[in-house]
Amino acid sequence: MSEAALYELPIHRISGERTSLAEYKGKVLLIVNVASKCGLTAQYDALEDLYERFRESGFVVLGFPANDFAGQEPGSNEEIHTFCRSTFSVDFPMFSKIAVTGPSADPLYKALTAAIPTATTTTASEPFRVGITGFLATLGQTPTAPPEILWNFEKFLVDRQGKVVARFSPEVLPDDPAVVAAIESALKS
Repeated sequence: MSEAALYELPIHRISGERTSLAEYKGKVLLIVNVASKCGLTAQYDALEDLYERFRESGFVVLGFPANDFAGQEPGSNEEIHTFCRSTFSVDFPMFSKIAVTGPSADPLYKALTAAIPTATTTTASEPFRVGITGFLATLGQTPTAPPEILWNFEKFLVDRQGKVVARFSPEVLPDDPAVVAAIESALKS
């Protein structure tokens, strides 16, 4: 898929209106699959901080709720939106709940994972990866393997031209120096 084609994929705002990423053309995007009942849900704070810090420079965080992992996003779009606004003061754009793994994965996530099949992680994150894999096995679920999304809060960075330039695994915090450096680099391009 070409970079330009990413902008044409249909998506829906959390309010249900159909749209596409075309309205964000020329901006740097951090696309994140989010969940309200996950141990990583506190990342909403850091995502909002990043959005506030870089938005004037043409940066946008885009949140895509997904219930793919242990049922950690069970609510309706309205419930998710209310939770994000009231609990974390989320002001960055949120979209309708989608699937991000497996055969029913949204075309956006199929394109993102095809562009970068393996997420960047840190050496310290190996216990997280092993822990998630073991946790999924206890639930009778098969752990995902690249290029699939591992868990909630995986992050994709898209540059101003629509090219996916980085992918960060869930345990890499939004304010991690590697994420911030990648955002700053993309904003300069």
